[in-house]
Amino acid sequence: MRRRIFLKLAIFTAFALTLTGNIYAQESRPFWNEVQEFQHKDSLQMPRKHGIVFLGSSSIRKWVDAEKHFKKYNVINRGFGGSTLLQATEYVDYLLVPYAPRQVVIYSGENDIATDSVDADETLKRFQALITKIRSKLIDVPIVYLSIKQSPSRTGFTEVVLKSNSLIKDYLATLPNTIFLDVNSKMLDAKGALRPELFESDMLHMKPAGYAIWEKELKPYLIKKSGQKTH
Repeated sequence: MRRRIFLKLAIFTAFALTLTGNIYAQESRPFWNEVQEFQHKDSLQMPRKHGIVFLGSSSIRKWVDAEKHFKKYNVINRGFGGSTLLQATEYVDYLLVPYAPRQVVIYSGENDIATDSVDADETLKRFQALITKIRSKLIDVPIVYLSIKQSPSRTGFTEVVLKSNSLIKDYLATLPNTIFLDVNSKMLDAKGALRPELFESDMLHMKPAGYAIWEKELKPYLIKKSGQKTH
């Protein structure tokens, strides 16, 4: 009898430890809490499907009025944390697939370079993995990629940023229904110098003036309705 009770207790303990380990593994994933917040928000009011999903790092997350400014396009902002291309790829099933988007706009890669300290070749590989993941789930979805910006606080990475942009641009030129949108050069002055006035005090995230440039450049490439072709 005691042996049977001990065996049941051992099985229950093993199950509990496995369950706890799985929960801990999920909760320890980078930015998982933010992804869960999106899921909770969706459970209260699911966005209309076939909208345009903005995916990426904090430059997308902090574009707080994007859904308002692009209201007629049914934009769904799914920027999260200080995320990288790796994390965007990891969460495609949560942040893109449920909305069956008619178009995806991406800003990601800056943190791969500045936080993960990867070179341009590795940034390209990560970007390719993201596009491959998206297209495996959403086969023909049109994609707009906003070029990596040169942030005043990250001038030490300028060479890698520019090379990464060049590699990504060349890669997207080989794929259908994709656009490489050079917003970086539009944020420089006539002499090609940085414009600190476009950035917040951290010299990393943008003020409304910076987002106004992005909005102006992006709008002509947004798809107004399903079936419309990109440029």
